[in-house]
Amino acid sequence: MTIQTQMPPQDASLRRLDRQTIVILDFGSQYSELIARRIRETQVYSEVISYRTSAEQLRLLNPKGIILSGGPNSVYDKGAPHCDPEIWHLGIPILGVCYGMQLMVNQLGGQVVRAERGEYGKAALYIDDPTDLLTNVEDGTTMWMSHGDSCVKLPEGFEVLAHTENTSCAAIAEHNAKLYGVQFHPEVVHSIGGLALIRNFVYHICDCEPTWTTAAFVEEAIREVRAKVGDKRVLLALSGGVDSSTLAFLLHRAIGDKLTCVFIDQGFMRKHEPERLVKLFHEQFHIPVEYVDASDRFLAAIAGVTDPEEKRRRIGHEFISTFEESSKRLGPFDYLAQGTLYPDVIESADTNVDPRTGERVAVKIKSHHNVGGLPKDLRFKLVEPLRKLFKDEVRKVGRAIGLPEEIVQRQPFPGPGLAIRIIGEVTAERLEILRDADLIVRQEINRQGLYNDIWQAFAVLLPIRSVGVMGDQRTYAYPIVLRLVTSEDGMTADWARVPYDLLELISNRIVNEVKGVNRVVYDITSKPPGTIEWE
Repeated sequence: MTIQTQMPPQDASLRRLDRQTIVILDFGSQYSELIARRIRETQVYSEVISYRTSAEQLRLLNPKGIILSGGPNSVYDKGAPHCDPEIWHLGIPILGVCYGMQLMVNQLGGQVVRAERGEYGKAALYIDDPTDLLTNVEDGTTMWMSHGDSCVKLPEGFEVLAHTENTSCAAIAEHNAKLYGVQFHPEVVHSIGGLALIRNFVYHICDCEPTWTTAAFVEEAIREVRAKVGDKRVLLALSGGVDSSTLAFLLHRAIGDKLTCVFIDQGFMRKHEPERLVKLFHEQFHIPVEYVDASDRFLAAIAGVTDPEEKRRRIGHEFISTFEESSKRLGPFDYLAQGTLYPDVIESADTNVDPRTGERVAVKIKSHHNVGGLPKDLRFKLVEPLRKLFKDEVRKVGRAIGLPEEIVQRQPFPGPGLAIRIIGEVTAERLEILRDADLIVRQEINRQGLYNDIWQAFAVLLPIRSVGVMGDQRTYAYPIVLRLVTSEDGMTADWARVPYDLLELISNRIVNEVKGVNRVVYDITSKPPGTIEWE
């Protein structure tokens, strides 16, 4: 994800927060979001904001601590991003990570130069001063390095806390001003002592308390929704995923029958999913859902289309059209509920804020398809209770408010559904083949107790046929590709090392039970160079 560094002057994130907060000033690091997640794991709220944020704006925000992220630049390069130098005088504890540490050194009078030898990957950290930042961090512990510059002269008042064999200033501090820097990345999983360091900064240096809890969030979200919506009506496009389902539960608890959920069945869902979803919400959750069967029109919209991007475009367009018709039929509505998550907010940098009102307005239905803009005459105000949360936090909220595990733990599923797991033209026949094969994959993964250990497990249908022999008869049928991957966040992935016996069982069942298939293959490509999905 590319994190935007431009920020509207009146960004909502700069309004003073009542909760204890650690802010991360982003300098273009791929790990800025990860830093925020690690802080939240300590049950302290965190936000990623632009490095352009002024000291005065930070003073208004009143965070308990500030973290300067890493970044791809060198601090001495022309045009390299620099923060407001007044932040060093706010009296707020600051931790600089990698580029953030180098920037701290550079702006406070030290010297940063190109290293004689860069340092990348795992490195042993040798501790010179085990107090404050490095309390309970073991001497010789592994930390993750990724830098080509080094600090060769520290500003006045700073001292070295730790070093590696290659880097003499691997951790530094000015204890009186509570300014700290680390050359490594404590936020990544490869840094064994990273979480202990982060906890030291959050609890001991910033004096935070663990108040960012699931229960506190639910209470706050319900209160905010009620205050915002009042007696107005809210429309939600329900997809059945954990985000939209959690959102439906939360909104229903907050506003009851002022919420209208619409589930558009585009015909590309997995076997039995639409029926199961509607039944769950109606009978078990007692939340009404307007079911719209649009499968025929969606299939007609992509008839003969083989290009994957054109498929996505047409499906997205058809979804918007169907949604527009449904909203006008069921409306009017003042608000559109979206399952926007915090990574989406970071990425968009609030570019869909109405300059007149300061409210976010809907420009895409991101929770469902990630494609297409809403018609101009359908510009709702947005209600986005989940926009402060990461994916793992949404799952915690879902559990807390009573979502069943089959939804909470639901594996990621693309908005266009099975249409992008059929390579080439999508037909009713091919959809049926893939649904049957996909069901077998899910059944056997569940029976082996592996569903929650695998990021995604699914089948792909290829547009080719090959010769086979079944019952002494020659066959000419489709191959099914099995795609089972492990991942932490979907950004990278590896193929799952599942037992051969399981692969054999899945293969035998598919070939014997799914008409039109005579061959099963296993995709052992990681991401990168491949992708998780095939289209």
